[in-house]
Amino acid sequence: MSTLPPPVHSWVEVPPGSDFTLHNFPLGIARLAGGPPGAVSILGDWIISLDALQELRYLDSLHLPPGIFAQPQLNALLALGAGPGRALRERLQALFSAEGTGALRNYPDSQARILHPAAQAELLMPVSVRNYTDFYASEHHAANVGAMFRGREQALLPNWKHLPVGYHGRASSICVSGTPVRRPLGQMKPGDGPPVFGPSQRLDFELEVAAVIGEGNALGTRIPAGEAERHIAGFLLFNDWSARDIQQWEYQPLGPFLGKNFGSTVSPWIVSPDALAPFRIPGPAQEPAVLPYLHTEGLSHYDLHLEVDLVTAEGVAQVLSRSSLRHLYWSFAQQIAHHTVNGCNLEPGDLLASGTISGPEPESFGSMLEIAWRGERPVLLPDGSSRSFVEDGDTIILRGWGERDGLRVGFGAARAQVLPALS
Repeated sequence: MSTLPPPVHSWVEVPPGSDFTLHNFPLGIARLAGGPPGAVSILGDWIISLDALQELRYLDSLHLPPGIFAQPQLNALLALGAGPGRALRERLQALFSAEGTGALRNYPDSQARILHPAAQAELLMPVSVRNYTDFYASEHHAANVGAMFRGREQALLPNWKHLPVGYHGRASSICVSGTPVRRPLGQMKPGDGPPVFGPSQRLDFELEVAAVIGEGNALGTRIPAGEAERHIAGFLLFNDWSARDIQQWEYQPLGPFLGKNFGSTVSPWIVSPDALAPFRIPGPAQEPAVLPYLHTEGLSHYDLHLEVDLVTAEGVAQVLSRSSLRHLYWSFAQQIAHHTVNGCNLEPGDLLASGTISGPEPESFGSMLEIAWRGERPVLLPDGSSRSFVEDGDTIILRGWGERDGLRVGFGAARAQVLPALS
């Protein structure tokens, strides 16, 4: 496990338990005081305008392009690569650290332009996503789903431990936290009867984490597994909503379509690999041994707490899952190496989602399909009602954070309420 950095304190108050500590400084896009969208970071309960910092010349030492923070998405900034992103985070730490050398703390007029209450900011989609790939990288999840439909002896398909299985999803319907999701319509086939059309009756969430691509690769080239991590600008929470009944009827032979493309929810903050470095751990032993192009060494995984909450329209709350990112079998580096081994080009802002993250115990399962086991074991809520799948009016909230020896780094939340299907 990596070594923790020395403790530091900020001259800006950071509430206990905040995801947004001096060690974090994630990147996002926000509209402040009714102005145009721009790049921001966050510390405690304060949004930091990166455009204002640049205009007031607090970032001159970074030699970043003029106006790089005045854009409505982070794609251009992420395309600069890992070096500028690392330098920006280190500069923010210096400016806001009580032990640092930044002069910002002595200039209240500058602070008024740079710091804004988080409660008054409108957080927007952080990147323009042109391409989105969903993987299937958690062995516990793949085994659970396989056991439901094929039995335990054939739970994993023959290719699963040889390559990171994935498919190309729909980018246009990925929305930032707070955007409602409408129950989809589609074809379903109940039992032995003929297909029917109507609203999905088995709407589900999927607990995932997505890597955000920074520097991409040219078409016709590949990214070796050992170099893949420098192409990751950061990570965010990802809820890949699924209509299980629509998906089950349509997915053979070409895979998911209407059961997936109606919506996905992401958290608004992109947390950098540097901020998550204290939570790196070795990955699981992979047997059989992977082919050489997928081989990685060192601390390939992250030990991050993941949680899913359900809140009904009446305000009844229930924790549905407590899981961990450590439960991935295939690392993000391996996912990138496999994605590009045929010459496929990744682009800044692309999202590579992990697929549902489930642990070995029922309380760590990452979807209602598993938690309620195809509806056979409904979840009892505090008011006496129950859930086998997500109902209209329900809000699903994903949270994620790393915590160790007093250091906490988190993502905030990815939340969305389910609206009724269109008539």
